[in-house]
Amino acid sequence: MTPDTPQARPEPFCSRISSDTLIGADVRLPGFCNLYGCTIGDESTIGTFVEIQRDAVIGKRVKVQSHTFICSGVTIDDEAFIGHGVMFINDKFPRSTTADGRKKGADDWHCERTLIGRRASIGSNATILGGVTIGEGAIIGAGSVVTRDVPADCVAAGNPARIIRRVRPGDEDVRCGAVLADEIPST
Repeated sequence: MTPDTPQARPEPFCSRISSDTLIGADVRLPGFCNLYGCTIGDESTIGTFVEIQRDAVIGKRVKVQSHTFICSGVTIDDEAFIGHGVMFINDKFPRSTTADGRKKGADDWHCERTLIGRRASIGSNATILGGVTIGEGAIIGAGSVVTRDVPADCVAAGNPARIIRRVRPGDEDVRCGAVLADEIPST
């Protein structure tokens, strides 16, 4: 998903949008956003105080709520929901310096890619570590720390996040139980 050409647009109040950012048709940007070299699909909504870094891709009809940080290497597929204050991490071993005390540079860093599947939903204040895939239709509970892949159509919550149950087709009122399990519950 990549819009053919950058759209001509007025810059939202107090936002920083680099010239290499691709923004699709009918995207809502209320202001106070920092967008650097990313791609945002048609009809998406980006909340206030959101930063989206270079090489991040946001699909069509995605909602990103306020105070969220989406780093390089993150791809969010169409129709996903990202709650308030969600934090994406792309470096599994962050350090300021190398083992010999030299300040780290671009060559010392490896970007861990993250994929959020179509219609997935990430609860507020969740942290998504680099290198994970959250499957299509999956739901991540608020405040969770996702350290490994979450299969499609599963609910995961906790720190670290564990699979609680499957999402049933048409299930719009998902209640996360207090007991967490390591295995996908049978339906």
